[in-house]
Amino acid sequence: MRSRMSFTVAVLLFGLLALSPVNSFSGEKPIVIGVPSSLKMLESSEALNAIIMAVEEINAKGGVKLGGAHRPLKVASIDTRGGEPGVPISDALLAIEKLFLEQKPDAVVLGPFRSEVLLAAMDLYSKYKMVGINVAMTPKFIEKYNTDPEKYKYCFRMLNAKYVVGYLMKTMAKLNKDYGFNKVYIVVQDVLWASAIGKGMKGWFEKNGWTVAGMDAYPTGASDFSSSLLKAQQSEAQVIMPIFDMASSGTLALQWKDMRVPAVPVGFISPLMGSKAAETFGNDVVDGVVNIAFQAGNVPLAKYPPATDFFNAYKKRWGNELQAGHMPSEAYDSVFVMANAIEKADSLDPDNLIKAIEEADYKGSIGRIRFKNHEIVFGEDPAENAILVIYQWKNGKRVPVFPESIAEGPIDKPKWMK
Repeated sequence: MRSRMSFTVAVLLFGLLALSPVNSFSGEKPIVIGVPSSLKMLESSEALNAIIMAVEEINAKGGVKLGGAHRPLKVASIDTRGGEPGVPISDALLAIEKLFLEQKPDAVVLGPFRSEVLLAAMDLYSKYKMVGINVAMTPKFIEKYNTDPEKYKYCFRMLNAKYVVGYLMKTMAKLNKDYGFNKVYIVVQDVLWASAIGKGMKGWFEKNGWTVAGMDAYPTGASDFSSSLLKAQQSEAQVIMPIFDMASSGTLALQWKDMRVPAVPVGFISPLMGSKAAETFGNDVVDGVVNIAFQAGNVPLAKYPPATDFFNAYKKRWGNELQAGHMPSEAYDSVFVMANAIEKADSLDPDNLIKAIEEADYKGSIGRIRFKNHEIVFGEDPAENAILVIYQWKNGKRVPVFPESIAEGPIDKPKWMK
């Protein structure tokens, strides 16, 4: 019987951590998968768990075949702190470089939490010829990649904020059709990805007959949104669109419910993503809120079993249900995509590995995974493309409402809204 071991290396500076179960592989050298991210953030910490889980599964089945031998995977991660308020981008970059130099990973998954850090880190990936499948969402990633595809060929990405915008557009069109809604108030976090979504949606609303009653931006860490909610109420907006990935943004739902604002919140509030949100805030608070999970798998789907399989496997492995709506499932799938690419290339040479990832076609927890211009392709049918999931809290449960391929019910108006 193979024995399972856990390798943990803690380094105080920058919180460097190397962690991963590795089976006995007759002394074969492990393939090191680097994970540089802001690991105190819920999304990244759960994503690291998902990565470890994927590595365990791959190692349990014999590891990765490379050069005629089966080699184990090993995770080496570092807390960049790049998603925490006030942490300079330069500090996060130093942590990433430290991981590259000291742990010498063969490839990277997950990557920087914050979009601003990923954009700056693309030059480090190029400098060290480090192939990485990243998750940060800013559309500026593809803009920078296109400025010099040869230089930035080492970077792949599992999501673009434009897909979030696309899903929100179709959901808003549905609300307009079903209820005649045509006035919205936008409230976003003052960071690149959230601002990009807010601005993109503002343009769409204005071109499609909606009135944008206002758009406010809040710094990371803000916790009082009552002024925006009051303005939304006074303007008679029927929809409030919040876009936040900070822990304090859950207050928006509390204030929305306390003020009985007659509008449907439709957007992304990270603390309201997971099943514990109903327990934390109360069913009466979360009910009616419409949230977008950036990938399937982070929410179980009755109509797409691989998403539910991942969700249940995570709970079984870690003893807790996923609470993040962004990163864990795509990070999990990234490990399999990378492992398959290594086997296909039969090499860790960056150029060979890049070509294999470019040709990837993998059925994962988030749907069918393929890349175009180094970005994953999203659609509305998980059999054909990766998908996002829009759901509404109903009686303390998350009910998928879009896309139609996985929907289990309509979007309902709050009980106090006429």
